Amino acid sequence: MKNTRFDLSTLKNWVQDKLPASATTRPEIPIYVAAEDRSAGGFGEAAQRGLDELEARLPPPGVVTQPAHARTWRRPDRLAPSESAGGGMVRDADGAQRPHYWGHRERLRGRFLSGGHQAMPEYELLELMLFNAIPRIDVKPLAKRLLLAFGDLNGVVAASERNILRVEGATDRVFLQLRIVEAFAHRMGQAKILNREVLSSWSDVVTYCRTTMAHRDTEQFRILFLDRKNRVIADEAQGEGTVDHVPVYPREVTRRALELNASALILVHNHPSGDPTPSEADIEMTGRIMAACGALDIVIHDHMIIGKDQEVSFRSLGLIEG
Repeated sequence: MKNTRFDLSTLKNWVQDKLPASATTRPEIPIYVAAEDRSAGGFGEAAQRGLDELEARLPPPGVVTQPAHARTWRRPDRLAPSESAGGGMVRDADGAQRPHYWGHRERLRGRFLSGGHQAMPEYELLELMLFNAIPRIDVKPLAKRLLLAFGDLNGVVAASERNILRVEGATDRVFLQLRIVEAFAHRMGQAKILNREVLSSWSDVVTYCRTTMAHRDTEQFRILFLDRKNRVIADEAQGEGTVDHVPVYPREVTRRALELNASALILVHNHPSGDPTPSEADIEMTGRIMAACGALDIVIHDHMIIGKDQEVSFRSLGLIEG
C-alpha cells in the first residue's frame, strides 16, 4: 500500500480484505485525511500514516479476535435519569458517573410531555427549541444568554438574524429554528381571524397583532382587509421601514383594497421604541388614508399602534369616529 493514492471505496475494500473472515470485532481504524488530500479527490501521505498503523495492528491471518470486554455505547442525551453522584456528576442506569448534563435532554423532554409548558421556566422552553438546531451540546447557557439579550421568548423569536448571531454560541441553524417557531405562531394567530367576522372578537385581532408585530426592531405597516360582513379576507404587510418610520402611500392602500373588493380596513403598525403613543406623523398619515378611502366608500374601522407591552387604538382615542 506504500505510495498509493486511492478513493474511499478502495480503502474500505482493502481493510475488509485484511480482516480475518471469522473476526467478531474490528480494530479501530485511525485514518488521517489532510485538506489537500480531500481536495485532490483521494488520500495521500496523511492517509498513508493511518494505513501503516492499521496494518501493524491487524491480527495475523486465521486468528479470531474477541473483544476484551463488551461495551454498550449510549448517546449522552439518552442516559437514564438517576440520583446525583455529586461534584457536578450524575450516576447513569449502569452505575457509571457522568457529567450532570448527560441525560438532561431526555429528562427535559419527559417533563414537558408529562407536565406541559406551564410549569417550565422560559429558558427551559427555549432549550427545547434549540435541541434540533444544536445536537449533543448543552444549550442551557445559550438559552439564558438569548433571554438576557432579548428579554423574553417573544423577543428572542422575533429578533433579527444580525442580532441573534451577535449572541455567543448562536448559529445560522439557531436563527432558522427560531424563525420556524415564529412562523408557526403567526400562522396560528392568523387562522383565528382570517375569514371570520372580527369586530365581535376584537381580542383575537389584538392578540394576533401583538404576536406578529410587538417585538419587531423596525416599523411595519399592515392592513387587514374586510368584506361587507366584516370578515377578514386578507392580511398583508404594506410597508417595511426603519426604527421610527415606515412609508405608506394612500394611493397604494386604495388600489389594493379595490383589487380585493374590500369594503373596510383595519390599519396596524408598530413602534419599535415600545411606546405606542401616536405621533403627529401617524395622525396625519391616518387622515390621508381615510380621505382617500372615504372617496371610494371604503370604511376605516380603526388604526392600532402596537408597542412592546401595550397598544393604542385611534378609535378609542377619538381620532376615528363614525
